[in-house]
Amino acid sequence: MSAPGTSAPAGWYPDSANPGRGRYWNGIAWTDLYHTPGQPFPAGAEPKAPPGTDGTTVWIWLVVFVPLLPMLMLLFVPWGSMFDIDLTGRYPGMMGMSDLFLSPFYWGAAVLSWVVYGLSVFFAYRDVKELTARGVPRPFHWAFAFLSSLVYAIGRSVVVARRTGKGYAPIWVEAGVVLLNFVILGVIFAAMFSGMAELFDSLRSYR
Repeated sequence: MSAPGTSAPAGWYPDSANPGRGRYWNGIAWTDLYHTPGQPFPAGAEPKAPPGTDGTTVWIWLVVFVPLLPMLMLLFVPWGSMFDIDLTGRYPGMMGMSDLFLSPFYWGAAVLSWVVYGLSVFFAYRDVKELTARGVPRPFHWAFAFLSSLVYAIGRSVVVARRTGKGYAPIWVEAGVVLLNFVILGVIFAAMFSGMAELFDSLRSYR
């Protein structure tokens, strides 16, 4: 049986040995799956991309790395100052909270997080368009990026690996990004606890 062509996408094509039925081409070779018109399609037809298809795009790396930007900006917020107390005035109270909430990095990270959220969805959309143009059948839907870039990166990588035989790298890089986020949170909590410790020392000295 002649193949439909090396560039033909996976799908059902007429069976030249029996024109009355279809046979499934997985994008690489003919399978043993047949379909008779009017009957249910057999299960197990796994669509494949053309041989040698590269499932890595610039868009998936943007989906993975761009969400780091707001987290990195949070490192410059004076978290320790939130426990600063003026004990010398007539009305002792927190004076560092204004430094915290008026910090341009605090508001910059808040605004940037929404911008990054929208960009992640856009990058996921562009990623799916690029994969489709390369011949990857039924890629992971870009709308999953609305849940989170992590959900999209994992689901997308699994589907691409099943279609092309490789493509798990974004998952491992995403795992590294998640780990880095925890490190950043650890630095922030350390700064907050340091400020709290200084507050307790000041209160003991004041008494």
